[in-house]
Amino acid sequence: MHLDHGDSYPHRHTHSAEPVRADGTRRALRVGLGGPVGSGKTATVAALCRALRAELSMAVVTNDIYTREDAEFLLREAVLPPERIAAVETGACPHTAIRDDISANLEAVEELEENVGPLDLILVESGGDNLTATFSRGLVDAQIFVIDVAGGDDIPRKGGPGVTTADLLIVNKTDLAPHVGSDLDRMARDAAEQRGDLPVAFQSLRGPEGVAPVADWVRARIAAWAVR
Repeated sequence: MHLDHGDSYPHRHTHSAEPVRADGTRRALRVGLGGPVGSGKTATVAALCRALRAELSMAVVTNDIYTREDAEFLLREAVLPPERIAAVETGACPHTAIRDDISANLEAVEELEENVGPLDLILVESGGDNLTATFSRGLVDAQIFVIDVAGGDDIPRKGGPGVTTADLLIVNKTDLAPHVGSDLDRMARDAAEQRGDLPVAFQSLRGPEGVAPVADWVRARIAAWAVR
């Protein structure tokens, strides 16, 4: 199944700041990735880095409660040079650091832009959380929410802010659907009912398309950001 969208992407929120700073320089587009534990956020970040690193100058900020585990995975996979991967230890529920007190993430983002910039794209990955996890628009310009079929095909129907308001919803691990009894058509219908015109990507990183539809979505956001 493919990314389902029209020629333009609907926007439900105002961007956090103008893309051009006071000194005339352009800051990076910031895209947040959230979702439950085990849904495949870090694997999606890694796949996006591999797909986009040759054409975009990019960096990643990861969030974990007490560890640097996600950042260390990205470092082991060598998806980007080490200086382009930063880790935030939230010390509490991950959604606090992406929605409420975003200071540690903002500091990490700004340090990356200062140290390795100019950058086109910064991916900010939340630690695993629940369906209520959303990013502050003071931190990111667009947000992706990742769920997986093994979590149950009723997740889109249950809704929650992550499912209903994210700029892109990814239904991940579609290759597992026959093995866990998940109905992808039902998930697609429920997601469309919850999200209206907001796009949904059905993804298997083991499949031939892999992360390509999501990478195309990011490219479209970058193109729109460049002309703002």
